[in-house]
Amino acid sequence: MNKLLLLLLFPVHLFSQKFSEKEIQRWQQEAAHVTIIRDNWGIPHVYGKTDADAVFGIMYAQCEDDFRRIEMNYIEKLGRMAEVKGESSLYDDLLIRMVIDSSDAINDYNRAPLWLQKLCNAFADGMNFYLYKHPDVHPALLNYFKPWYPLLWTDGSIGAINTAGVSVKELQQFYSPQDSSMTINEINGQENETEEKLTGSNGFAFSPKITASHKAILYINPHVTFYFRPEVHIVSDEGLNAYGALTWGQFFVYQGFNEHCGWMHTSSDVDAADLYMEDVKKRDDGYYYLYNHSWEKISEKKIVLRYKTGSSYANKAIIAFFTNNGPVMAQRNGHWLSMKADNRIMNGLIQCWQRTKAKGLADFEKTLNLKGNISNNTVYADANGNIAFWYGNRIPVRDNSFDWSKPVDGTTSATQWKGYFEINKTIHCINPPNGWLQNCNSTPFSCAGNYSPKKKNYPAYLVPEGENFRSINAQRILPKEKDYTIDKVIATGYNTYLSAFAILIPALAHQFEKNISTNDSLYKLIEPITILRKWDFHCSENSVATTLAVTWGERIFKNIRKAEGFDLVDKTKKFAADANADQMLLPLQEVINKLKNDFGRWNIPWGEVNRYQRLTGNIDETFDDSKPSLPVGFASSLWGMIPSFASRHFAGTVKRYGYDGNSFICAVEFGKKIKAKSLLTGGESGDPTSKHFADQALMYTKGIFKDVYFYKTDVKKHAERTYHPGE
Repeated sequence: MNKLLLLLLFPVHLFSQKFSEKEIQRWQQEAAHVTIIRDNWGIPHVYGKTDADAVFGIMYAQCEDDFRRIEMNYIEKLGRMAEVKGESSLYDDLLIRMVIDSSDAINDYNRAPLWLQKLCNAFADGMNFYLYKHPDVHPALLNYFKPWYPLLWTDGSIGAINTAGVSVKELQQFYSPQDSSMTINEINGQENETEEKLTGSNGFAFSPKITASHKAILYINPHVTFYFRPEVHIVSDEGLNAYGALTWGQFFVYQGFNEHCGWMHTSSDVDAADLYMEDVKKRDDGYYYLYNHSWEKISEKKIVLRYKTGSSYANKAIIAFFTNNGPVMAQRNGHWLSMKADNRIMNGLIQCWQRTKAKGLADFEKTLNLKGNISNNTVYADANGNIAFWYGNRIPVRDNSFDWSKPVDGTTSATQWKGYFEINKTIHCINPPNGWLQNCNSTPFSCAGNYSPKKKNYPAYLVPEGENFRSINAQRILPKEKDYTIDKVIATGYNTYLSAFAILIPALAHQFEKNISTNDSLYKLIEPITILRKWDFHCSENSVATTLAVTWGERIFKNIRKAEGFDLVDKTKKFAADANADQMLLPLQEVINKLKNDFGRWNIPWGEVNRYQRLTGNIDETFDDSKPSLPVGFASSLWGMIPSFASRHFAGTVKRYGYDGNSFICAVEFGKKIKAKSLLTGGESGDPTSKHFADQALMYTKGIFKDVYFYKTDVKKHAERTYHPGE
């Protein structure tokens, strides 16, 4: 009796999933059709007879490398994170459940074309077979993966969920104000950001006219949280041969190439979601909203959120509201705000798969015509010598008389979307005369220098973003070379110039020279000011100036964000022009004091402060000054650093450690034969006991690339292990 009671106290998901004999036999048959070859870097090269076989194999291989990340990605997309992390994640779950409906994903799976159903079935089978073969692996929540899960998450981007600027705190304030603590500015959506968004990417493409081989070259350089994507190779007898990075738990190469073409996605602020101000009144039978002079009933949906509390679980029920525009997400200035966005569409998944099999520009444009990419720009190159850039993909057509940068009137059909832009009407640039293209999460109107699309030719609402310092740097360096090779492209991608400080440091020095005399208490800053004045704005491990500039820049950044200007570059210029001596010099004095306190001296090289460390493989990595780490000479993309390495202090550390920036980086040259080099943060495996946990760590800190093994003969020459899933 006591044993029975003890069992009843445990949540069901802690028990092993019981798989049927029929399932196991099917998985074993599928596994026999798949061969996985691990090369000397641990990269899985998966070969299958069919596309579905290849998907089965790549999902199994991913689970071998980092099952925890796969599982957590799907726990998040199911809106069940609070069941693992507790009550603090309740409203993250609510947001997901309001913008991604599992029933829609199930319906899409049921109506999907047969070929896509086969891929989704193989996705689930590969992971479930892994769990069957590894009973020692204990999932946090998901003991059985279902084939409709990929249709919850139809975009591989790190920023795939668009809420039109509504925060989780606003959502909580609306639905559970008693559980929320927000300022008036936050409630009205007016709170200034205090940090620049670090996640992003760089994509460069070079046409044959400026390459030594007269072949197109693509540079793939996403900036994401470390270990967000592994490096993989997926091949089938049905025409699939894709190499690159996929997001943990997805079955398509998100950023990469095949033998014909390559694609790089950069996160975009393209206006693909909107907020609507609703006029609402309450009646006895519920809430109503005004639309075209008629009061329509607001739909209600009961969402039950389960969360962990100690050793048990509890439920919280929320009645969520929906208008014709979508879920009601917040209230600002007395108006309920509903949101319209396409955060999950089947065409997105179809597009992600079909692009991996594109045979050239025309094929690739067919995939773009699916209009399934909801959050990204695309930089492209191919074996025929084409290079191209597309800004966004699934972009609503709107009435240009409204200000779409703010919530619009929800009471009229005039603000309804009027379809989506055809691809040839979106902002794009194909084969520009200058021979290069770039996008660094910045305005598309500088993607090809003087040959870029012109702002005057497009609706104002289409492009809410301006320049950033990476883009400024890219435009500075890309035209300099007329004879690019893969190695020269990599060297360009590892340019260490911090363009923001070319504006800020002269302004700092000017304020010192203008206002500080030898009798002033701040005159003791003369030595660090002199170091900064002589600096060439290139960061490196041995640079004291980099230490001073980055740590000083972080202290003044909040004031930079408050300055007037359309984008961060404008704001930085305005701050540099207007800031007084105290605003410039007192933060530098604070930096000097902090460095002395932490390290015993202020003139410390950047590499002694800025470190790379990987200890546990946990999703929330821990850092320890007493444990081994590597010096890094790179800095955050915030300052214009193309090979971004964002670092900060963590609990108990004096040194700062990297957590975001360069992830999978690759340069690929197209032609009759593919040539490529790549680099991955740390290593392929998430297991600290694996030789491939940190075998690329030193290379990563230096920007030293490895050769990509694209052809099977090369893969076999460097094979470390060859096996079928389950062996």
